[in-house]
Amino acid sequence: MTLSPTEESMLITQTLPIYWDQSNLGDQVLTLTNTTWEDYKKLDSPEYNHYLCSYLDNEITIMSPGRNHERISELIGILINSYCLEFDIPYYPFGSTRLQKEGLEGKEPDKAYAFNTDKDTPDLAVEINFTSGSIKDLTKYNYLKVKEVWIWQNEELKFYHLSDGNYKQIEISIHLDKIKASELITDVTYFWVNVIQT
Repeated sequence: MTLSPTEESMLITQTLPIYWDQSNLGDQVLTLTNTTWEDYKKLDSPEYNHYLCSYLDNEITIMSPGRNHERISELIGILINSYCLEFDIPYYPFGSTRLQKEGLEGKEPDKAYAFNTDKDTPDLAVEINFTSGSIKDLTKYNYLKVKEVWIWQNEELKFYHLSDGNYKQIEISIHLDKIKASELITDVTYFWVNVIQT
C-alpha cells in the first residue's frame, strides 16, 4: 500500500489515527499492511519523532508510547547507565535510533546500547511491550543481528541472546554479566507498583 499525501498527513495529526489526549492511558498501535519499504522510509522524518515505527514482511507498525511505557523504558535505561558507570564500562546509547536492513526490515527500539566500542549495530536492545509483539520483535532483531534483547511484557522482564541464528532465553546478561533478569525485574516491579501505580 502506498500512502497518499492525505493519508500521510493523517498520521501526524492530533486527531487520527492516534489520539494524543489518550497517551496517558497506554500504548496506541497502528498497523498498515500491504506496504513497501519506500512507504516505511517516508516515516523517517521529524514529523514522526513521537512514534516508534517498524517494518517487516510488507507491514508497518506505528506505535505512540503511553506514559507508563516511557517511564518503564527510562527506568531500565537509568539502571543500565548506572551499571556501566559503576563497573567502568564504556557505553554508547542509541536511544530509539532507527535500525534497518535496507529493503527488508526496520526497527526503532525503546533503548539500545553498544558497549566498550561504538558500533553500527547495538549490542543490546530493550523493548517495552504493553501490547503483544515480543515474537515479532525478536524476528526483527534477528534480521539486524542484535546479540542481546531485553523484553519487558506483562510485568515480566526476559533476556534473550542470539545464538546459532536463534534467540534463546537467558538469566544473566551476556554483555552486563552481573545483571540477572530475575533481580532486575524486582527493581523494575518495585518502581512500577510503588511509584507508577500509586
